[in-house]
Amino acid sequence: MPRARTAMGPDEEIRIAVAGIRSRGRSHIEGLRKLANVRVVALCDVDSDVLAREVAQFEKRGEKVDAVVDFRELLERKDLHAVSLATPNHWHALQTVWACEAGLDVYVEKPVSYGFHEGELMVEAARDYGRIVQTGTQSRSSQAIRAAIEWMHAGNLGPIKVARGFCYKPRKSIGKVAGPQNVPNHIDYDLWTGPAPLTPLMRRNLHYDWHWESATGNGDLGNQGVHQVDLCRWALGENGSPSEVLSVGGRMGYDDDGDTPNTQILWCRYPTAPMLFEVRGLPRDIKAQKEDWGGRMDRYQGMGIGVVVECEGGKLHLPNYSSAEAFDSEGRSMRKWTGARDHFANFIAAVRSGNTGSLSADIAEGHRSATPCHLGSLSLGLGRTADAAEVHESLEDHPILGEAFARMASHLEANQVDLNSTPLTLGRHLVAEGSSLPEALAADPATAPLLFRPGRAPFRFPSG
Repeated sequence: MPRARTAMGPDEEIRIAVAGIRSRGRSHIEGLRKLANVRVVALCDVDSDVLAREVAQFEKRGEKVDAVVDFRELLERKDLHAVSLATPNHWHALQTVWACEAGLDVYVEKPVSYGFHEGELMVEAARDYGRIVQTGTQSRSSQAIRAAIEWMHAGNLGPIKVARGFCYKPRKSIGKVAGPQNVPNHIDYDLWTGPAPLTPLMRRNLHYDWHWESATGNGDLGNQGVHQVDLCRWALGENGSPSEVLSVGGRMGYDDDGDTPNTQILWCRYPTAPMLFEVRGLPRDIKAQKEDWGGRMDRYQGMGIGVVVECEGGKLHLPNYSSAEAFDSEGRSMRKWTGARDHFANFIAAVRSGNTGSLSADIAEGHRSATPCHLGSLSLGLGRTADAAEVHESLEDHPILGEAFARMASHLEANQVDLNSTPLTLGRHLVAEGSSLPEALAADPATAPLLFRPGRAPFRFPSG
């Protein structure tokens, strides 16, 4: 039975467990440990070597922490208030739903879900069980970005023309194996796989490279990109789903065991203005590939990762998680904002008060920002291969998307990628007719199954 929600005083100790501690989870541990009256009492990871490493760090500090391999053991404890999740994407939703059912509050990394309907279930679980669920899009805790967007919404730059997001981030090939790989004995592969299909390991590295396999990851659109998509949607002031989605892209420049795009454009139509998001994993050109992979990436108005909101009277730059700068129509700087609050501290404060409204990034916001990413992947997955001329012709009615494609084609050419011999995928144009786009897709027998993967036993989503 879930625990009842009661407000906690500032001096009461909040006991929390961190799950998924190999990489990002270490930041969770340190971010939570430094907060007053917060104690990390348990660590969870399917890799026993990783567990031992982090337990040793606690012991060096003279601190005690429990270690568990199976996340379900945490749900049985009566001394926990919350869990913090930095597990792979395919585990986020089920662990969040389970935790809410057990009466625990949750901090969950982005993207909150592996697929669209999972996000819906997470929001429902948080509301049904009265739990605090924070999303790991830390830009939402920046007072600078909030003030800049409010200033823009007040009309200081005029109507928005387009919100552009960028993820020009170096991603090398993950290699190509000849057959199934052995999983080290210190990793519980069944638990690692969880709700995903249990198949042989067919890549060199189990850890991290799961991002680039569609059975477990969402590519850079859902990895880095969800941060910028979230900022774009925030800047547009949109809380609904896009009415149209179209994506173009592919895994270009190398043949490896990954199957998510390293080169992609996502276009979404919203009532306020369109959103355009671009992924580039290859460097600036073939010379940079050979000499300094990642040291020389493309930039758009000076940014490799960031957001540019173009308005009729100027533009707003959001280059990171904690600052903003406005420019007039002549490109002159008008105003700057800096500063951000601690995202973990915001979560803990909400856990103490029990007030969901005080969260910077409630689970509903995380779901809304993951949605265009999932729809973009769906558009591409339903698409067809096409050469450059075909793609260009199909985008004639979408000038913003067409302009972005022209820049993408030039980028690929600079990396010696021939779009005739290695064509891109032209995604299906997804259009909502008389309902929201997710509802329209759910009503179509051909696309409905693609919105949700119920999970394999015993890692299935609750049905009741």
